[in-house]
Amino acid sequence: MTSLPAARPFFGWRVVAATFLLAVFGWGVGFYGPPVYLHAVVARTGWPVTLVSTAVTVHFLFGALVVANLPRLHRAFGVPRVTVLGAALLAAGVAGWAVAAEPWQLFAAALASGGGWVALGAAAVNAIVAPWFVRNRPAALGMAYNGASVGGILFSPLWVALIGGLGFPAASVAVGLAMTLVVGLLSALVFAKTPESLGQQPDGDRPGKVDARPTPRHAEPLAGGGPWRDRRFITLAAAMALGLFAQIGLLAHLFSLLVPALGEGGAGLTMAAATLAAIAGRSLVGWLMPVSADRRLVACASLGVQVLGSLILAVAAMTVDGGAGLLAGILLFGLGIGNATSLPPLIAQAEFRADDAARVVPLIVAIGQAAYAFAPAAFGLLRAGPGAEPQAGLPLFLAAALVQAAAIAAFLWGRRSRRPAVGDNI
Repeated sequence: MTSLPAARPFFGWRVVAATFLLAVFGWGVGFYGPPVYLHAVVARTGWPVTLVSTAVTVHFLFGALVVANLPRLHRAFGVPRVTVLGAALLAAGVAGWAVAAEPWQLFAAALASGGGWVALGAAAVNAIVAPWFVRNRPAALGMAYNGASVGGILFSPLWVALIGGLGFPAASVAVGLAMTLVVGLLSALVFAKTPESLGQQPDGDRPGKVDARPTPRHAEPLAGGGPWRDRRFITLAAAMALGLFAQIGLLAHLFSLLVPALGEGGAGLTMAAATLAAIAGRSLVGWLMPVSADRRLVACASLGVQVLGSLILAVAAMTVDGGAGLLAGILLFGLGIGNATSLPPLIAQAEFRADDAARVVPLIVAIGQAAYAFAPAAFGLLRAGPGAEPQAGLPLFLAAALVQAAAIAAFLWGRRSRRPAVGDNI
């Protein structure tokens, strides 16, 4: 009797593990790195904070333009090639930040780093993981995206240690080479494979299995057939944009604001603690939010915690020894960091029909990205405004609280009188 060959283990979870590592580098170098680069460039060159903050804005804004075309690049050149090219471009850009001798060189480096990091960012993670999963896609993407938070935890203090020990140029080359090598190996060994090339089905299902997932009930359609006439969309987009604007604007300057009180090592560890708080906040909402909850109110509660954190930071900035207050404020502020990006899409899924939600979610994400790209420069102006000391954080903390309060108002303004039925859009 001839035995059948053993089925090959499902490769999708290896893809998730590899994409987790990709996200560690992508966010650790391309998202959490710029606040540290800002401080290092200002310390090395003596250039105004507003100038270097504008370069951070260019980094994020150009990245938003590139990510809008990332699916087209993936189709033209393939996911593995684009991912490796993104890693190499990001590495070259960060090295440019480290050695720029003229402002135009800094802005050229910002274009390279901003264009490169999005090939390792959220859209790339989704493009790599999605073909392997249908039924288990939310869980798989959640595990992969956790690499973004781990990247913040690891790289915020790591950049400080490497720059302090090796200098910014040598540190940028070391990290860039390691990142490019790792991403190259992942692309060749993992990302180049597809379910079709391995003869596997999404979720590891047997060929021919029918997906029996129930069709969820959905909420009301867009008013007037378009998003720009619908108050729910307008308020949701505004709330997400305002929340991210306050968040990214403050985070871009937070490291350099903490250094005078905590030192570079303490500031790096505190930034990592903020990221740990973000993981905790996102996990608590995921575990505790009831199916029937008004998700706008949950978002308001998350923002309310951040407002409290911003106000505690403002009080700590006015005291001589405000280390404990700074830590408490940052932990409270950090609890909402993850929810600022994860809750608005969940709100859209609860408030719009499936086909409308598919239009709404990319739009609100794009608007949010465009808004926060300008936040580092805008908050940089507050640091250099009339009467403001170079390291004074009080204006920034108060501005963050006010913008977050405006985001709460936008969420509340868009609430409907009728709550969605239990089971809708889950």
